[in-house]
Amino acid sequence: MTAIALTIAGSDSSGGAGIQADLKTFAAHQVYGASVIVALTAQNTTGVSAIHAVPGDFVTQQMDATFADLDVAAVKIGMLATVEVIKTVAAGLKRHNARNIVLDPVMVAASGSRLLEENAVEAIKTELFPLATLITPNLPEAAALLGTSLAETEDAIDEQAVRLAALGAANVLIKGGHGSGDTSTDLLLLAGGTRQRFNAPRYQTRNTHGTGCTLSSAIAANLAKGLALPEAVGHAKTYITAAIAAADQVPVGHGHGPVHHFHHWWDRTDGSKP
Repeated sequence: MTAIALTIAGSDSSGGAGIQADLKTFAAHQVYGASVIVALTAQNTTGVSAIHAVPGDFVTQQMDATFADLDVAAVKIGMLATVEVIKTVAAGLKRHNARNIVLDPVMVAASGSRLLEENAVEAIKTELFPLATLITPNLPEAAALLGTSLAETEDAIDEQAVRLAALGAANVLIKGGHGSGDTSTDLLLLAGGTRQRFNAPRYQTRNTHGTGCTLSSAIAANLAKGLALPEAVGHAKTYITAAIAAADQVPVGHGHGPVHHFHHWWDRTDGSKP
């Protein structure tokens, strides 16, 4: 049976993040990708110039059409932009008994442009945390969700993961990509209190557009294929690390370019398929 994953997120006109990155990631994992677009953005690698939120009733129609026909095994949620969209998506997930929900609480693009209304942060916590199988904030997002300062030590990151779980999230992955040092460490806090850390080399590149979207989509793809959560996270960490390592080999744009979603298939010297 074909594994199917659904992304519910915004469209990135430059193709490096959002729906476009999610679908590329699903394809790279040999998972069929479906999409519900909740916002349109006019953006490129240097920033976001405009955002147009999709009306809630049309988001509902997209969700209903997709779940009515496809056996969705996992859902990735990214940029949601407004309170209306957040509540609409939450209602749809409940209505269709969605499973394996990976919530990436996107707030700010790699360029620094804000992608979520400030009054929508509370709605994410109250409406979506209780539905999510896993939430995947980076260090700045974790701090913003908790209304506190950026965690700079292992103990502080651990404490913030516990506090996020207390808000209703079943499992929490705090991503360490915005940290410092030669190693990027992600902390996975599982329901019941078990902790697991995933380490990878930190590559120096400005081409990190869509890293959060890509990692969360890779986790959802692995869950759709039947992997257990720790294994799904581990495989996704390996994938995004390689995609970042190869990012400079596919130069795109004049700002923060995308990661290389198809690094496994493209020749790394001339962009051709092996």
